[in-house]
Amino acid sequence: MNTAFFEFLAARRSVKPDRLAAPAPTPEELNKILTVGTRVPDHKKLAPWRFIVFEGEARAAAGEIFAKACEKEEREPPSHVRLDMERARFMRSPMVIAVISSAKSRPGAPEWEQVLSVGALCFNLCLAANALGFGTSWLSEWIAYSPSVREAFGLAEHEKVAGFIYIGTPMEKPDERERPKLEALVKHWPG
Repeated sequence: MNTAFFEFLAARRSVKPDRLAAPAPTPEELNKILTVGTRVPDHKKLAPWRFIVFEGEARAAAGEIFAKACEKEEREPPSHVRLDMERARFMRSPMVIAVISSAKSRPGAPEWEQVLSVGALCFNLCLAANALGFGTSWLSEWIAYSPSVREAFGLAEHEKVAGFIYIGTPMEKPDERERPKLEALVKHWPG
């Protein structure tokens, strides 16, 4: 048994985006993270995903999109505080990767299997970044479902945002949190 790897998995924690600081992964580290991230079950080898990487000023540009979407889509006019929060959304960490679920129409490869593959990819990205010493947080938030944001990001009709992976250097070790009780979740089939 690979005890070190098991302990790495057992200790893995998400880090809140605002607790992630620079540096972000270098281009070489990002390439490693994305390469390892794609090492997931992928029935029919369809690669039903793609990535949009936000770093530097691109994060602020995305924030302007979020603020405009908020103004357009909210029932009540949002406050200046809310709009400032939306502008700063991606500024909370030095890098954000949008993972786009892009299911392909292929006999023998149900859409559901492709969606599960994208979910596995999101978590694998987190694990790969964590293995390189970075903290991560996989979130969706309202922006993943916003028609205005989808349009601005160039998503096709069939595509969905599987999540935003916030990546950076953890400012501190995150606290442990309560985990589900396995006895309430596991049943052994009697046969």
